[in-house]
Amino acid sequence: MKAAYLESALQVHTRDVPLPDPGPGEVLIRIRSVGVCASDVHYYEHGRIGRYVVREPLILGHEPAGEVVALGSGVSSLAEGDRVSIEPGVPCRACVHCRTGHYNLCDGVVFMATPPVHGAFVEYVVHPADFAYRIPDHVSYDEAALIEPLSVGLFAARRGQARLGDRVAILGAGPIGLMTLLALQSYGIRDVTLVDVEPFRLQKALELGAAEAVDGRAEDVGQTLATQFDLVFETAGNSTTLTQTTRIARRGGRVVLVGMTDADLTPIDTNELVDKALDVAGVFRYANTWPLAVDLLSRGAVDIKPLITAHYPLEAAGQALESARIRKDANIKVMVTP
Repeated sequence: MKAAYLESALQVHTRDVPLPDPGPGEVLIRIRSVGVCASDVHYYEHGRIGRYVVREPLILGHEPAGEVVALGSGVSSLAEGDRVSIEPGVPCRACVHCRTGHYNLCDGVVFMATPPVHGAFVEYVVHPADFAYRIPDHVSYDEAALIEPLSVGLFAARRGQARLGDRVAILGAGPIGLMTLLALQSYGIRDVTLVDVEPFRLQKALELGAAEAVDGRAEDVGQTLATQFDLVFETAGNSTTLTQTTRIARRGGRVVLVGMTDADLTPIDTNELVDKALDVAGVFRYANTWPLAVDLLSRGAVDIKPLITAHYPLEAAGQALESARIRKDANIKVMVTP
């Protein structure tokens, strides 16, 4: 089978590799669609994200969906021919975090496309059957692949205790910001303001139903939107927007930090945080979101198709990463389709 390897910064090449065999409890999945994530782009450009460093050629891609083509021993939950969305992080299932339902915090998690673990820019992958979720025929493979970023939005909404009647701001209208918007809409929340510096993404936010889209380049967001919101999400991973969160949250409001900044230390007004008695929550990936996401897509309660802006074959995975890297004015979700 073929696989696209990140060989070095900005260099991706396709190789022929052996077809894997599923072990006990595993399934062999033919990959049909994979979303390009910002973390894929970051590895492609810089070769590292924080403490995770690409030291050897790595297969990227952790937003996959595909078709089950073979079963390992003991698998009864899936059958050959099932269409599935793949949850890319497999925890140890035994630690205190796993046993209490917070498996996203498992120290032993094996996560696709996180060095040294290979990802899904391949024709076939082997994966535990209990982290592959059956999808109905009317849900496309592209939609099924994008359950991964949708899960981040759903988990962020859950961490922020989102509720009907909230007035919400999302700082960052990239894929995760827009997925958070869609997640909030599934709660019935409509009063959502998006802030970004890319006009294309602000327009997309309005098309998806945002109440307002604010150009962060043209306005002093901290002054213009000061102390208005019950709930504020930071999804841009930007030091400037991070400092704005406490400023635009109302007294007694909630702040949810989703994006990861390049700087480990970012100034934030702790006096304002204390004076407003703000609740602050961090988001790391997700847990227990796939069944909800599959249900939302199955019922048409969430429509993520408008976020898909480009498709590339597996042999052009490098072009897909480059397009996602340099064309933020034209791309939301770039898909690789083996």
